[in-house]
Amino acid sequence: MKGETKQTIDYLHSLGIDKPEIAIILGTGLGGLVDFIEIEKIVNYGDIPHFPVSTVEFHKGKLIYGNLCNKKVLVMQGRFHYYEGYNMKQITFPIQIMKALKVKWLFVSNAGGTVNPDFKKGDLMLIVDHINLFWDSPLIGRNDDSIGPRFVDMSDAYSSELNDLFLKVAAQEQITLHRGIYTAVCGSSLETRAEYRYLRFIGTDVVGMSTIPEVIACKHANLPVAAISVITDECDPDNLEPIDIDDILKTAADAEVNLITLFKNVLIKMR
Repeated sequence: MKGETKQTIDYLHSLGIDKPEIAIILGTGLGGLVDFIEIEKIVNYGDIPHFPVSTVEFHKGKLIYGNLCNKKVLVMQGRFHYYEGYNMKQITFPIQIMKALKVKWLFVSNAGGTVNPDFKKGDLMLIVDHINLFWDSPLIGRNDDSIGPRFVDMSDAYSSELNDLFLKVAAQEQITLHRGIYTAVCGSSLETRAEYRYLRFIGTDVVGMSTIPEVIACKHANLPVAAISVITDECDPDNLEPIDIDDILKTAADAEVNLITLFKNVLIKMR
C-alpha cells in the first residue's frame, strides 16, 4: 500500500470505518439515499488526508459510513469531475481507498442527458457499456502492479451479475430501466447541436461528465461495478433548449425515488 493510500486508510480506520461491503457514489442531485442509512460516521472530504474536495455546489462532499438494508455501506455524497481541474489519478483515488477497505461491490449513479429519442426525461438507464471521450485515463503512467495489471480488458467493464440483479429488481418493482451506452465528455460546457448529432451517430444513449474514470479504475482493481444514469434532459439537436440547472436538479430529485428503490432492493437481495 502506497504512502498516501496508507495514510488515508489509517485515518478512516481511526474513525471506525472498516470493511464496508458495498460502496455507493451518488451523482448530481442524487443524495437522498443518505436519508435511509443508519449512519455511524460522516466525514467531510476536506478532513480526509489526500482526498480531493468537491467544488460543485450541489455535491455535498461527505463520506458516509453506516448500515443500509443490513449491509455495511460506504457512500460518497458527491464526486470529483475532470472539469473541476482534478486529474484522473485524483478523480479515482477514492476507488483505491474502497479497494483497500475491502469493498466488494460498487454502485455508481450519475445525471445525464439522452440523445436516444426513445428515452425520456426522468427515466433511468443501466449502463451496459461506455465510450470514453475524455481522451484520458486513470491508468496512464506507471502501473501499480499491487492494484492491477498493466493492460486492462474492458470488454465487460460493468458487472453482468449486478446488472442482471438490477434488471430483475426493476421488473419486480415495475420500474422502467433502460439498458444503454453512456458517453463521458470533459465538460463543463454542454454539447453543441453538432456534437449531439455526433454522439448519437457513434452509438451514445446518454451523455455525461463522470463515471467512466471510476469504472476504469474499478476494472483495474477487480472491483465489480454497476452504474445507473438518471436522465435529466432530452438532447434533441433539432429542438434544443438552453440548459436549466434547477430543472436538472428537480428532475433528478423526482427520479431519485425509483433509483433509491432499486438500490435498496438490490442490496436486500445481495449475499
